[in-house]
Amino acid sequence: MAYDVEILPPWRVPGRPTTDRCFVVADEGIQITRPVTFVDALEGGWYIDLVELEETGPKRLVVHDLYVDIVVPPVSRRYEVLDLDELADALQNGAIDAATAVRVLRNAQRFIDKHLRDLSQDPPSSWPDFPPAAILSLAELPPFEVGSSS
Repeated sequence: MAYDVEILPPWRVPGRPTTDRCFVVADEGIQITRPVTFVDALEGGWYIDLVELEETGPKRLVVHDLYVDIVVPPVSRRYEVLDLDELADALQNGAIDAATAVRVLRNAQRFIDKHLRDLSQDPPSSWPDFPPAAILSLAELPPFEVGSSS
């Protein structure tokens, strides 16, 4: 699934588009975006959110951010896992249950293992599947009307 989301005015970068294309790979529990707001060393990089989907009506899905994020800069073969503390806080204060936290952590590790790590290469010279092949055809589509999905 792909959809475009409007960037709120405080985070817009002058001269750049005002929407980001988001790709949801539901069976992996991730949403991936190449933010137009990334500048300097992150410009052209990717942002991965761990998510879950909720069907709220006919043909209507809501994407819930589940705290853990991964940033993949545009150059070099590295990535950063972010916001594990936010996941811990959500678990501690009851915003999520233990089963959800376990699912988020497992999905994060599966994503990293499938798309960002290739243990057969020493040293690694390329990503095994990044950006994921599942989103490549959607990335080429023209902008959607904000609020619609494909």
